[in-house]
Amino acid sequence: MPNFSIPLSGLTAESTALSTIANNLANQSTTGYKDTRVLFSDLFYQNLGTTGSGDLVQLGAGTQVGSLPANFTQGSVSSTGVPTDVAIQGDGFFVVQQAGVTSYTRAGNFAVDQNNFLVTSAGQDVLGYPAVNGVVNTGQAVAPIQLGAGTISPPASTSEVQIQTNLDAGATVGGSDGTFSTPVTIYDSLGTGHTLTFSFTKTAANTWSYSLSIPSTDLNPIGGVQQSGILATGTLTFDGNGNLIGPVDAKGNLINITGIKATSFADGANDLTFNWDLLNGTTPVISQVTAPSSTSSTQQDGASSGTLSNFSIGADGTITGSFSNGKTAALGQVALAGFANDEGLERVGNTDYTQTLASGQAVLGAPGTGGRGSLAGGSLELSNVDISTEFANLIVAQRAFEADAKAVTTFDQITQDTINLKQA
Repeated sequence: MPNFSIPLSGLTAESTALSTIANNLANQSTTGYKDTRVLFSDLFYQNLGTTGSGDLVQLGAGTQVGSLPANFTQGSVSSTGVPTDVAIQGDGFFVVQQAGVTSYTRAGNFAVDQNNFLVTSAGQDVLGYPAVNGVVNTGQAVAPIQLGAGTISPPASTSEVQIQTNLDAGATVGGSDGTFSTPVTIYDSLGTGHTLTFSFTKTAANTWSYSLSIPSTDLNPIGGVQQSGILATGTLTFDGNGNLIGPVDAKGNLINITGIKATSFADGANDLTFNWDLLNGTTPVISQVTAPSSTSSTQQDGASSGTLSNFSIGADGTITGSFSNGKTAALGQVALAGFANDEGLERVGNTDYTQTLASGQAVLGAPGTGGRGSLAGGSLELSNVDISTEFANLIVAQRAFEADAKAVTTFDQITQDTINLKQA
């Protein structure tokens, strides 16, 4: 009598294949989804005897699904421009956690929740290395990453000022064209801005006096006398080619004007000491040629306090925040997990995986280290399902299913014919 279990095992196996292919096709647009393959294996064999040459005569018992390994090849990376989106390029998984349960995922379509934590679309916290005062320590334990709820970039007092200026060599001494001024905003230790005015007056050919001042009202009186606000005075000299040649040190070398002080600020800030950089390296930035006096650029290194404006995620997972005061600082670093055997991970839905004995323990670290891939901020890794391949697999599985079904109907017909022999 025919053994119905053989074609039935084929129907069961091919049904699993069809379901797997359908699941792949259904997830062709799922972020970070990894295609699943179906691998079959034959069942045990019944020994019916031996041939005259001693070879075994064996009858197979059918087939089964041997394994359903995931295909962890890299999916295409698509740029989205969304700062919370991030794609892994290479090996590794994001580490996410919810209610104390840690999972791993390739899907980087993150968001920021109401508490300013970086979370997945399912509300899981994304784990990494939080920054302390703008410094990330990857030696610490991973924790949820908070993207600056109330994060303030602290103020920085000015220590260096530079202006790139030309003074009109054709100006007349004592004339209206022989005076020129340029304002620059500098900052004290509390982040308060003060207008520092550079005033120049031509006193002779190739010679200009200068005065640096801030409003006197920005300063407290000293000994009952209101400060003038003038912080520094002196003379600049030029040669016949308009090059700056003074002030100089004892060896005749051009020098910057250092140690300029502002004391007893009205807002209570600490006393301020800064330098006026006349040189960019060894090149003077003040010149004197026949052209209207003008300043082409100003620079200073102070800043007021600032609030977080936006952020970006770098290739090494560092989340860099940009603040309203123009400063940047690290807010944290996204961690990645690596496994000895990715195919040993257990799928738990929502593009998440959990570790098993087969996968081994997760090894956490920064992107780009320890064999872990790098990150692409503002991008997502697309599903690696190939539609043409899945359609080809679908046709093969369909034909195999139909063939097994035909074997069942054939066995059924043979069985009915056998029964009819007894009734005849």
